[in-house]
Amino acid sequence: MSPAVGDTMRDFLRDHDIHEVECVIADMTGIARGKILPKDLFLAGEQMRLPKSVLLNTVNGDQPDNTPYVGPTDPDMVCAPDPATMRVVPWASERVALVIHDCRNFDGSLVDLAPRSVLRRVLGKYAARGWTPVVAPEMEFYLVARTTDPHQPLIPPMGRSGFTEQGRQSYSIDAVNDFDAFFLELSAFCKQHELGVETLIHEAGAGQMEINFAHGDALELADRVFLFKRAVRETALRHGIFATFMAKPMETEPGSAMHVHQSVVDVASGHNVFSNRDGSESALFHRFIGGLEKYVPPATLLFAPHVNSYRRLSRFESAPTNVHWGYDNRTCGIRIPNAGAANRRVENRVPGVDVNPYLAMASTLACGYLGMVEGLAPSAHTADNAEHVHGELPRNLEDAIQQLRACPALAEMLGPLFVAAFCEVKELEFATFSRVISSWERQHLMLLV
Repeated sequence: MSPAVGDTMRDFLRDHDIHEVECVIADMTGIARGKILPKDLFLAGEQMRLPKSVLLNTVNGDQPDNTPYVGPTDPDMVCAPDPATMRVVPWASERVALVIHDCRNFDGSLVDLAPRSVLRRVLGKYAARGWTPVVAPEMEFYLVARTTDPHQPLIPPMGRSGFTEQGRQSYSIDAVNDFDAFFLELSAFCKQHELGVETLIHEAGAGQMEINFAHGDALELADRVFLFKRAVRETALRHGIFATFMAKPMETEPGSAMHVHQSVVDVASGHNVFSNRDGSESALFHRFIGGLEKYVPPATLLFAPHVNSYRRLSRFESAPTNVHWGYDNRTCGIRIPNAGAANRRVENRVPGVDVNPYLAMASTLACGYLGMVEGLAPSAHTADNAEHVHGELPRNLEDAIQQLRACPALAEMLGPLFVAAFCEVKELEFATFSRVISSWERQHLMLLV
C-alpha cells in the first residue's frame, strides 16, 4: 500500500469511526468474496491474498479442473484495494466500511480471470484510441415473498395494503407505495452507499421494480451495480421479504433485464463521437451498432450467463430475441433512444439482470469497439414491430458456450484465458443443471409414458 493510498483510506476510516473493513472482489458469477478485517489490521498494510481458484467457482460452488487456468499448485493472488471504492456499509450493526479490490499477480499485473480485470482490459483498448465510454444501466428486479422451499414457485410479497399484486402494474405509483417502507430505507442506503441511483418505477411484472443509474464511467458504474444488488437484498431481508435478480423468477411474469445505455467520448475534445459537429449521426455511431449486431450473438453467454437466463429471452415477453436495431423501438435488441446530438447513445437490451456487471459492461463495449475499429456497417434500421424476428441469439446456455468459444475476436478483447475459463465454468454449471429431474417431468412423464 503506497503512502498516498494509505493516507486516503486511513483518513476515511478515522473520519467515519470505522471498526471493520469488508475487503471484496467479484468472482465470475458476480458473488462478493473476500475477507473482513479489523481496522487496525487493514491499515497495517499487509497484502490480502486469496487463491486464484476462488474466481472459478460456479454459482452452486463447484469448480472445474483449474490447472489450465491457475496452474497445478493453486497459487495465491494479491488483492489490492481501490481507494475510490471505499464506502460505509449502511446496514451493518457496527461501523463497517467496504472496499473493492483488484486481483493482481505478484509482479503487479492484473489477474486475467478476474471480472474487474476484464473490464479494465476493454477500457484500456478504448483509452489507446483516445476514447472513453459512458454508460448508464437500468436494473429490473422482483420483490418476492420469503420462502425456504426452492421447489415451490415464487409469489409476490404482501404489501402494506395486506394484499399481494394479482396483475401487472406498469408504472403504478400506488404499487410502489405499497412497499414504501422498503423503498425509503433502500433510498437512504443507496445515498449512504454512494450508488448514484436516479429513478424508481414499477415495471410490468407483479412485484417487479426498476432502478436507473446516472450515466458515468463504466468501471465505476459496474462497481455500483455490483454493490447495488447486495444493498437491495439486504434491505429486503430487513423488511421480511426477498429481492431476486433472477432473469425469469416467475413463470407467468416477464423477465428482468439490465439494459445498458452507452456512448463514447473523444478524450481530447470531450465530444460525443456518435455525433458529427453538425449534430448528425457519425460513421462511428453506425459502426458501433454494426459491432453489436455482429458480436452480441456470440457474446450472449456474458449477457445471459445462467440456464434461467434463456427463459427471459422469449418472444412477446418484452425481451429481445434479435439483434435488429431501431429508433425508440423496444421490440429490437438494440434501441436508439430519442436524444439530442450530445446525448446520442445506443441501448443494448439483451443483458439480463442476472449478469456479472463487470462482464456485461466489458462485453457490450467490446462488441461496439470491434464494430468501430473493423468499420462494420449496420443493417437497415427496423421501423416496425420486430418481435416476429427470432433465432438470432443462442437459445440456451449450451449454444451460447459454443458460440463464444468460436469467436476469436471476442477472446482477444476479453482475454483468451478468461474466455476459456468462463466457458468451462458455465459448462460445469450446465452439466450440474442437466442432472436435475424437474417437477414438469414428474408430472407429465411419470405415469404417462
